[in-house]
Amino acid sequence: MSIFSTFWQRQKEIRGDVPDVYSYDEIPDPLRVQIVHIATEVLGSREEFSNRYSTGHENVQRAYGLIVDVLRKEFGVFQLPPTSSRHEDKQKELFDFVLMEQDVEKVLSAVELICRLIENFVSKHSYRYDNNSESSAKDAIAEINARMKAAGLGYEYDGEIIRVDTELVHAEAVKPALELLREKRYAGPEQEFRTAYEHYRKGKNKEAVTEAAKSFESTMKVILAKRGWTHNTTDPASKLIAALYEHKLIPDYWQNTLTGLRTLLESAIPTPRNKSSAHGQGVDLTTVPDHIASYVLHMTASTIVFLVKAEQALT
Repeated sequence: MSIFSTFWQRQKEIRGDVPDVYSYDEIPDPLRVQIVHIATEVLGSREEFSNRYSTGHENVQRAYGLIVDVLRKEFGVFQLPPTSSRHEDKQKELFDFVLMEQDVEKVLSAVELICRLIENFVSKHSYRYDNNSESSAKDAIAEINARMKAAGLGYEYDGEIIRVDTELVHAEAVKPALELLREKRYAGPEQEFRTAYEHYRKGKNKEAVTEAAKSFESTMKVILAKRGWTHNTTDPASKLIAALYEHKLIPDYWQNTLTGLRTLLESAIPTPRNKSSAHGQGVDLTTVPDHIASYVLHMTASTIVFLVKAEQALT
């Protein structure tokens, strides 16, 4: 599997006829087709299922059926559109849905489950690739992400579908934060961080800000507990930050030069949560604009990376 640099694609790039801003409300038809191609290349086609009798192929067919059953139930339908009558070819039903459904979030739900199938199945059954099937699964996911990026679709699969606002921030902050939080002890902050992005993807910005702040605070609590440093589980962010300074998580010589760091840590993440989302709204309906939610999420990611790496660097 690979992305070929065709004459057509090169000419588009020369003309500048490629997306330079992410879109979130439309999935281009060529991208839908490419996702189906990738899934078929990795997992096999209906014809291969009928011509082979390996346990691997039977398991894949059942997995396709499970995806369809999950989506049917969650969407409250008996058949995924455009399928109108019950039939047994659930792979076709799933792919037709990916190709034709207009609700972006519903299509992304299907893509997310397809990616999980690729991850979980190909790494265990090497019937498509005799060697290094785990690498093949990673290559397939990487290609799906590359195709979405090339199409200007502002989402990426990393264990689940998450929203991408700017490629630089995503690569330098969000992805490293997710990678660091995969350590077992950080399971709580990781879930809160992913939930924040899920809310953000759905436009629920107040909830996104609240979960981001929870993830930030939970990360500090994990670090304090890991090191055996005294703190209370009910301490607010300001006290948790003070405890980290007290125990020299941030060296003294940094405190002399980065005098604004403590203010940044205390205000950049908790304050928007306190003022915009976690308290009563009063008479006026409180809204959190996209740019504020995006800023808080990115600041959360950057600060988590900073704190976890600082803890790891301690002797």
